[in-house]
This record gives sequence, C-alpha cells and structure tokens, in this order.
Amino acid sequence: MIFNLGSINADRVYRVAHLPRAGETVAAQGYARLLGGKGANQSISGARAGGQVVHIGAVGADGDWMVAALADAGVDVRHVRRGPVVSGHAVVTVEEGGENAIVIHAGANWALRLQDVEAALAEAGPGDWLLMQNETNLHVEAARMAEAKGLCIAYSAAPFDVAAVRAVLPHVTLLMLNEGEAAQMAREMGEIAVPMLCVTRGARGVLWTEADVRETVTIPAPKVVAVDTTGAGDTFAGYLVAGLAAGLEPRAALRRAVSAAAISVTRPGASGAIPMAAEVAAFLAQE
Repeated sequence: MIFNLGSINADRVYRVAHLPRAGETVAAQGYARLLGGKGANQSISGARAGGQVVHIGAVGADGDWMVAALADAGVDVRHVRRGPVVSGHAVVTVEEGGENAIVIHAGANWALRLQDVEAALAEAGPGDWLLMQNETNLHVEAARMAEAKGLCIAYSAAPFDVAAVRAVLPHVTLLMLNEGEAAQMAREMGEIAVPMLCVTRGARGVLWTEADVRETVTIPAPKVVAVDTTGAGDTFAGYLVAGLAAGLEPRAALRRAVSAAAISVTRPGASGAIPMAAEVAAFLAQE
C-alpha cells in the first residue's frame, strides 16, 4: 500500500486578455475549477498505475467535490479529514499568450493533525510506502512514524525548501528531485546521501542512483509533442512509487513512470491528463 500525506487544492483558473496591473480590474473570458495539488495529483497517478493508494490530507467544508474526485480515481479517501479551515486553493490568471500569475492559499493542507496521521499509519506495515511532498505540514512526524513501522519513505521535495528537506532527509528511502532542485540542494547541503535518488531532467529523461550500487541508471524520455507539462512530475512520481511498491525492479519502474509522464504532457491539464496503466503498457509495447 501507498500512504500519501499530500495536499488537495482547488485550482480556479481564469482566462484573461492580459494579466491585471496594479489597481486594474479585468474581465475573465473563461473560468474552470479543477482538482489540483501535488498530493492529489500523485495519489491519482499512483492509483491509475494500479497501486493501492490511501490519501492522508484535509479539506474544508468546501472540499467535498475534491474528495469525490479522488475517490472516483480509485484513491482511498477514508483518511481525508473535513475541518474548519478553508480548503487549499490556487487562483490562476492566464493571459492569451500563456503567461500566468498565481496566488496560492495552503488552507487545510497546513492544518493536518498528528492524530489523523497516526490513525492512517496504524494500518501500515513493512513493505508499504509513505509518499510525501512539501505542500503540507507534519512531514518529519509522519516520516518518523513510518520509519518506526518499517515503511519505505518516498519524498518528492517540491516546492523545494532546503530547511524542510534537511529535516526529513535522515528518514528518506527515495528522494525525487528535478534537475534544478538537485543543483540547489547540492549547493546548500553538499553531497546528496540517500538510499535511492531520482533526478528528473524533463525531455532528457531521468537519472537513478542507489547508495550501494555504483552504476547510475539513465532512462531517456520518449519523444512526444508536448501540449501541457503541468503535472508531469507528479505523474512520474506516482507511477514510480506504485511500480516500486508492486515489486518492480527500478529500471522497469522508471521506464513505466517516464512513459506515463510522456503521455501526460500530450494532454492539457494535470490530474486529468494522467494515463491509465493499460495506456502506459500499450505505449511501452510500441517502443
């Protein structure tokens, strides 16, 4: 099982002729309300990859539709708490040329309670995985609990914050970074020492290293025509952890995850663009 301590956001997207300047009011030409948040995206990715995913998170009274969307995607939402704090959300304005301006409010994502994490992880045991990102509180506490119970701990260190990474790193089994985050972490902390390290490089694929194996595995990215790269990293992370949790060797899990991410960028949106396992299998069969 994969226990994902993760964010759940409502993305409120407004299409405008141009981004508003200070003091200016502009009329929206279009509006969409979408499920977002790195945690929600990664839970849906893991579930579509065939994993048994339990989401640990929180929403406000306005969040029922987001919980329902997670459940519809096959995610176990028994440990998503409804609380008194407004749900996490982002206000996104996008102009005709594609430039955007975003305001994010963490809301319920930063109001998680320790007892909720304890209740969820009471169901976990050796061989299970804890997946985390940097969009909620209680990372270190959850990692300590998971480590004590013999879980593997996967950490998608985004949005990148060196203090958060430094605090949770001693408990991490698998650290997932993009190229820029890896460079920043090396500058701030020196050598990155974890049992498993995965660095994504966009169209140039991924690098994988293990502490007890000298070989660096390089997985190239399939060539596709990208339409929207939003959520590609979350698609990759969910598929990778689901593959490892299912017992796949790293190289096989990485190929599957890279292919899933490649498919996702050919479609608009984030969680809605994540492919099903059968689509990824068909894609791999064509290589």
